[in-house]
Amino acid sequence: MRARAGRTAALLLSPSLLVLGLVVGYPLLAAFRESLHRSGDELDADGFVVTGDRFVGLDNYADALGSRFWTAFGNTSFFTVTTVAIEVVIGTAMALVMHRVIRGRGLVRASILVPWAIPTAVSGLLWRWIFQSDGVANQVLATNLLWTSDGWAARIAVIIADTWKTAPFVGLLVLAGLQLIPHEVNEAARLDGASAWQRFWRVTLPLVKPALLVAALFRLLDALRMFDLPFVLVGAQKGSVETLSMLAWSEANQVRYGPAAAYSVILFLYVVVIAFVFVRLLGTDLLGDKRKASA
Repeated sequence: MRARAGRTAALLLSPSLLVLGLVVGYPLLAAFRESLHRSGDELDADGFVVTGDRFVGLDNYADALGSRFWTAFGNTSFFTVTTVAIEVVIGTAMALVMHRVIRGRGLVRASILVPWAIPTAVSGLLWRWIFQSDGVANQVLATNLLWTSDGWAARIAVIIADTWKTAPFVGLLVLAGLQLIPHEVNEAARLDGASAWQRFWRVTLPLVKPALLVAALFRLLDALRMFDLPFVLVGAQKGSVETLSMLAWSEANQVRYGPAAAYSVILFLYVVVIAFVFVRLLGTDLLGDKRKASA
């Protein structure tokens, strides 16, 4: 009976697996193959000019692990940890506001979700105008910082812009989790004498944890691939904000497809490892939990 159910499940899943294999599996294999080759004119060991694609093995990966790579790797990790942490806190606060407000609830939810609905490129241009030398940010803070040039100011500008745009996404997912909590649970805790903070920390937060972890995981994977916001806001080849995606684009833009593919494969492996560790450590493997419960 189980074997028959398994065959039926495999048959029903086969179209989806086929589509995933075509749109995900094949590009990954093609990128890995490209990362093992190098194109252009070079001199071989005998001093002759070699033209066209050449198999170089892991040379592209060895050449990729230079100072520029580690700078981009550090920027990617820094932006990921910083923005996700801030967005989880602010997004949870937004969800609590949207969940508790009574009058004008629809207007409040719509206004909070507006930044998330704006395309990232448009958001980057908007914040670029704000962070100009004569922009609103310098006028409000009474400073003359060059936010979009380079250095720590550019990093802060990227963090602010990314938080403004994507914190509502976290708030939306957490709000969905809050709406699944029965009102009687919080009411019972209140009648037992629990304070507002105790109700949030011991009742609301544990019950909303699955939705919060899913939101954090989605944002984690998205932040690791950050490209368009720092590219539009600050610009390309700026050491303080250059990420791994921007580094791969820079190599491809200079027709060095082999090194660009190597950077892309490294980024893919980095994302896979982080996602696996996140799922294992924080217990978002719902299927695994169900198996343990059934056992």
